[in-house]
Amino acid sequence: MAVIAFRDAIRDAMSEEMRRDKNIFLMGEEVAEYNGAYKASQGMLAEFGPDRVIDTPIAELGFAGIGIGAAANGLRPIIEFMTFNFSLVAIDQIINGAAKMLSMSGGQYSAPIVFRGPTGNAGQLGAQHSQNFENWFANTPGLKVVVPANPYDAKGLLKSSIRDNDPVIFMESELMYGDKMEVPEDEYLLPLGKADIKKEGNDVTIVSFGKMIPRVVLPAIDELEKEGISVELIDLRTVRPIDYAAVVASVKKTNRLVVVEEAWPLAAISSEIAYHVQRYAFDYLDAPVIRVNSRDVPLPYAPTLIEEILPNVKRTVEAVKAVLYK
Repeated sequence: MAVIAFRDAIRDAMSEEMRRDKNIFLMGEEVAEYNGAYKASQGMLAEFGPDRVIDTPIAELGFAGIGIGAAANGLRPIIEFMTFNFSLVAIDQIINGAAKMLSMSGGQYSAPIVFRGPTGNAGQLGAQHSQNFENWFANTPGLKVVVPANPYDAKGLLKSSIRDNDPVIFMESELMYGDKMEVPEDEYLLPLGKADIKKEGNDVTIVSFGKMIPRVVLPAIDELEKEGISVELIDLRTVRPIDYAAVVASVKKTNRLVVVEEAWPLAAISSEIAYHVQRYAFDYLDAPVIRVNSRDVPLPYAPTLIEEILPNVKRTVEAVKAVLYK
C-alpha cells in the first residue's frame, strides 16, 4: 500500500493502462507540456511521448470528435476536459456520436473511449464553471457514467473504464485532486455498475456519490453518530448503470432514505433513486424519502451564498433527523 493523492491515482491508472495497451492515448488541453491543468498527467509526456500524450487547441468539439473517430477505428482514447462545463461544446459529439455509434451501426462499430475531467463546483468560479452534468449524461443510453469519491475508487474505476468497450464519462472534482489515502501498489480493478457500502448502519440509509461523500456526508455522519444515530452509507460509484439492488437492500434494512447529490433537483439522480425505492421498497419505508440537492439556481460567486445553495453538513443532518422524526 502507498499513500497517494487523487490526481496521482488518476495518473497511475492511465499510465498503467497505456503501458499495457499501445492503442490507448491521452488527448486534451494542457495534458502534455503543462503536465495537466491539475497535474493529473504529470510525467506522462516524458514517458509516452507526443504521439500518445497530445496537447490540443481550445476546441472541445474538435478533439472530442477526433477521439470518437479514433475509437471507431480501433484505438482507445482518453479525452480530458479541463472541466465538464466545457463538455457542452462537445456534447453533440458525445450524445449523437459516441453514445449511438454501436446501435446505429448495427454493432459494426463501437466507441471504447473515456471522457474524463472535473465536475461540479470548485469554489468561487462562477455559475458557468460550477455545474453538475452527471444526470445529463446518465440520461443517455449508450453511455456509462462514473463518479468516484476517493483515490482508491478513482484508480480502480478508471482502469475498468479504460478497458470498457462502451463510451464512459468519468467525472472527478477539482476539490478532491489533493485528497490522499492508501492505495494498493498491486494492480486492481473495480467493476462498473456496482455500489459500495462505505459504512454499515441500522437507522437510516444515505445514498450519495462523488465529492459529496468526503465533503458533506462523512462529516454529517460523524455528527449524527455523536447523537447515537446509526447511518448506512451507500456510494453509488457509477450513476449509469445504477446499482439499484444495493440501494433497495439497504432501505429494506433501515426503512429510511436520504439522498445527497450536488446537482440541481429537477430530474436528478436523486429523483431516480427516490422513484425506484418507492416503487420497489414502498412497504419498507417508515418515512418519505428526502433529497438534499443544490438549490434550483445558478451558483453565485459570493461564498456565503455558495454555502447556502450547495448541499452541506447542516442540511444533511437535518434531513436524516426528519426521516427519523427527531
